[in-house]
Amino acid sequence: MLTSTYTLVALSVEQARARVEVQALLERWRPGAWWGEPPAMRQYAQACESLRRVLDACHWRKLDKFVLPALRRCGAVADSLLAELDNLSQRAAEARSAAEAAASEGDPGCLAAIERCCQLLLERLEREEQELMPLARNRISGEAWFAIANQMLAHDAYQNEQRGGAAGPPRAASSQRPCQQLPQQPPQRPPQRPPQFAGKDHSLPMVN
Repeated sequence: MLTSTYTLVALSVEQARARVEVQALLERWRPGAWWGEPPAMRQYAQACESLRRVLDACHWRKLDKFVLPALRRCGAVADSLLAELDNLSQRAAEARSAAEAAASEGDPGCLAAIERCCQLLLERLEREEQELMPLARNRISGEAWFAIANQMLAHDAYQNEQRGGAAGPPRAASSQRPCQQLPQQPPQRPPQRPPQFAGKDHSLPMVN
């Protein structure tokens, strides 16, 4: 039970992040947000690149990688819902293609296609939260949740390792450099006080 709760919390955080990214993209490139002259060609290209990143992030979520396969193995109980979610993703991909085609020609319809794509993504996220997650919580067994949690932890560990490897050269490279010895200094003798008034008798005179 604790394993499934942990996994569902992690998935909820991922869902919230995806929703924020899609909503930000929608607000940034909504057709009604542009007044006066339409965006330039480079701005259309920038919008399509942002849309590509958001779609990729939604496609490679842990929900798609680990939870949906486990839910498909539960039988036909989720087939109808999964088919409808797949249809939303397909329509979003078609809207992205339309946006890219319009952007290549400088057509302002690019923004309308981006808006349609974002709305489809938000609809899918909403249905995942309201319908898919409760179904997964009830249908996926405890053993399957345990396996999903292990997969998610291994996935996070791999990604962290990749980020750490790309941060810079390994520190071990500097430890392989031979040590340099400092030049040895000749031993210094303690300073001797030079004799003063050499050759003279410094004894006190005898007093009779």
